[in-house]
Amino acid sequence: MTTTPLPASPDLVMSALEIRVQGCVQGVGFRPWVWQLATAIGVTGNVRNDGQGVVIRAQGSPAQLATLLTQLDSEPPPLATITGIASSELPPVESITDFTIIDSRPGLTRTDIAADAAVCAACKAEILDPMQRRSGYALTNCTHCGPRLSIIRAMPYDRAATTMAAFPLCASCCQEYRSPADRRFHAQPIACPDCGPRVSLLRLDRDHGVPATDPENHAANFYGSPESSPDADPIMAAAELICAGHIVAIKGLGGYQLACDASREDVVARLRQLKRRPTRPLALMMADLAMVSRYCHVSPREAEALESPAAPIVLLERRKAPPMSATDTHMSPKRPSQAPNLALDIAPNPALDIAPNLALDIAPNLAPDIAPNLALDIAPNLAPGLDRLGVMLPSTPLHLLLFRHIDVPLVLTSGNASGEPQLIDDARLTDALGAMASHALSHDRGIVRRVDDSLVQDAAGALRVLRRARGFAPTSLPLPPGFEDIGPGLALGPQQKATFCLIDRERAILSPHQGDLDDPATLDDFEHHLQDFLKLYDHRPGWLACDRHPDYHTSHLATAMAAREGLTITQVGHHHAHIAACLGEHGRPLSAPTVLGIALDGLGLGLNGELWGGECLLADYQQCQRVAALKAVPMPGGAAAAREPWRNLVAQWFAGPGIDALLGGYPQLDVVKRLGGMPLQALVAMLKAGLNSPKASSCGRLFDAVAAALELSFEHQHHEGEAAMALETLAARALARMSVHDLGTAPGYPLDITVSDTGVMLLDPAPLWPVLFDDLARGCDPALCAARFHLGLATALARVASTLSQDHPFDTVALSGGCFHNRSLLALVEQRLGALGFKVLSHRQVPANDGGIALGQALIAAAPARRQHPPHSPLHPCLVPDGHDDDSQESTHVPGNPGADHHDR
Repeated sequence: MTTTPLPASPDLVMSALEIRVQGCVQGVGFRPWVWQLATAIGVTGNVRNDGQGVVIRAQGSPAQLATLLTQLDSEPPPLATITGIASSELPPVESITDFTIIDSRPGLTRTDIAADAAVCAACKAEILDPMQRRSGYALTNCTHCGPRLSIIRAMPYDRAATTMAAFPLCASCCQEYRSPADRRFHAQPIACPDCGPRVSLLRLDRDHGVPATDPENHAANFYGSPESSPDADPIMAAAELICAGHIVAIKGLGGYQLACDASREDVVARLRQLKRRPTRPLALMMADLAMVSRYCHVSPREAEALESPAAPIVLLERRKAPPMSATDTHMSPKRPSQAPNLALDIAPNPALDIAPNLALDIAPNLAPDIAPNLALDIAPNLAPGLDRLGVMLPSTPLHLLLFRHIDVPLVLTSGNASGEPQLIDDARLTDALGAMASHALSHDRGIVRRVDDSLVQDAAGALRVLRRARGFAPTSLPLPPGFEDIGPGLALGPQQKATFCLIDRERAILSPHQGDLDDPATLDDFEHHLQDFLKLYDHRPGWLACDRHPDYHTSHLATAMAAREGLTITQVGHHHAHIAACLGEHGRPLSAPTVLGIALDGLGLGLNGELWGGECLLADYQQCQRVAALKAVPMPGGAAAAREPWRNLVAQWFAGPGIDALLGGYPQLDVVKRLGGMPLQALVAMLKAGLNSPKASSCGRLFDAVAAALELSFEHQHHEGEAAMALETLAARALARMSVHDLGTAPGYPLDITVSDTGVMLLDPAPLWPVLFDDLARGCDPALCAARFHLGLATALARVASTLSQDHPFDTVALSGGCFHNRSLLALVEQRLGALGFKVLSHRQVPANDGGIALGQALIAAAPARRQHPPHSPLHPCLVPDGHDDDSQESTHVPGNPGADHHDR
């Protein structure tokens, strides 16, 4: 943050300043807070919004103005973020005798737009207090919480520019809005039961359901309207439906969600069938931390994330002991009678946490419990085969009030069929969700733009964002030093986990998560959101950036936009963008020395048409050079190898010890017998002939092969990352049982390090296969086998970094790519690199997977000297037509199969 010094005017009795504040300062109670500061200090003047932020005209003594500047810089409201304060002298105006909030002025938008915020503690207390006038009101909010991005139509942020414009304030709300002492002073979305939106329950069966916006049928099809009796309370009725086994759609902050009783295995199975989501983990909502602690281990950092204004989904370790009593958890013992207590056999609890000093630290609250097979009253099919659950707390008053009538966790997943965007249009409610939900708990406050739930995890000593959406986006990211003079640009991002990035000389605005663009509806939604953001921010890009892959939808969009508007395009290598995103997040200056970037993902087009996915790059924002990689191994069947892990296992043996060594050496193993039941000979013939078997240095496919060896998702993956997530789960169980000493010395599976003809160092996984299968033949615990693979890979990567540093002057290693969402791998790699003396950079605010790619593209394209390299530079532009990220959360794009290349991992 930069603060312009107060002009020295020691002899003046009265001075005046114009103070401009930039950052996230609209929609967060900033003007009321400035009023309170100014009034307390005795400063006169006014404050208003404009397109660039907040403008303050302040009059007072030099000491008073200095105090105001100091407090502005150090004590902002909870949801505000200040990126700059500048002041200039004005002539004092004697007629200004008080301090006021004045109307906003339109102009080009250069200010941040606030993210939606979960219901705050004060509003929670208010709606649960029967003596308050908003008691039980499900659309309660204030300056510290509630909808922002999801309801804004235009900037500056005023009520008239939101979907709340349709609800004039009643006298009581007007008084709060105008009262400086009230926390709703100038809070734009406020409302109450007398003047605000109302909640209704809609029947969604196709014979009876009508759109929520149909005024003529409102009373006949909704329950809980003001004219209804108290017995028809829509929230209570929805709770009763959920307890009876119904699936109910609920209108959240950024779109509709599907809710059901998480203790009912049959209901969860029905939801999975209707959403076409057979095994992908389902998110849960729990009433409070007490309920969360009943089912999961919660660290202080995780608890803070759960209760933060962002209220993301947090990945938590399951408990294995039975639920605590109501006395232990301070909860009411009531629960729906329809929800049986289902037995759940939960495997030993994994944990691997690395402290910031890179010393391994197994969190004590995550150690395996002594009773691993006791019942928990949640369905066993919530996250099949995994030891962690995705949990969030109520983000709106509507959710909070629902839990007054339900005391078990709820499944709360996005309101859409698998792969499609989340529904926000009330008029499409019956058509879009009527086949999945029997009813909808809705309201008539409009949603302008979809915002998905964010996802985070605690890994390697820090909170890591895995999906950046509600609560985090579109908060801007400061640009690293050296990017001050760039013109406005736009990066279109990747194909999967799509986001886009608006960038100018002050900031990068990374869009909320948009989804996978193979789905036509998601692609349409992406294009709509792109145009929406360009208009909302008054952003007129002078240049574009996109991935080098020619078949990406984002590449097509960039080409069309460039032709239409006469813009230049910079095509950016995918893995280079991964590393640049990590550097940018950490604020590494443009002029900083080169780092070693380790990018581990699934697939990407490399130099000369090669498929990359396990890369070590000497890189900065302007250039990169491939110096090491996993040895390329065939992918038999091309894209089919991403769906069927057994193919990768066969390919690894074919490229390494040989198929004869596999079949002749381990005929007794179940995994080899299962291979015999697959079209093995045809696959081997394909490999020998080199037919439809492109070679790839893919870390994702290596994980799939090891998972298949341990018979995890052996034949087929139902969703992306299924095999890799199961492998990580197994490894974490074994690693959690190891001491710090064991973690540093335990033998991992070996990988050879050789050098290719082109001088690129290669990590060859061939040696690990006989050792792994010897372990299986001896009856070794599969969890230990999975742990030894992680240990071996981390050790090999550290050896490569150490060897490369002897010939290349780097002291920093940046880790990116979706494989680093694997907590165990991230922790082990960070520990080993730190022990060698390297500074390690890894993602925290921006996802390591493709969700961060657009930021990296924008920074690379914006680097002023990106096409000018000193004659002595050992690097060159990374002219790599990379594919997209593909780890445990990614997919593949194999050339030659347009339109059908992206498949679940």
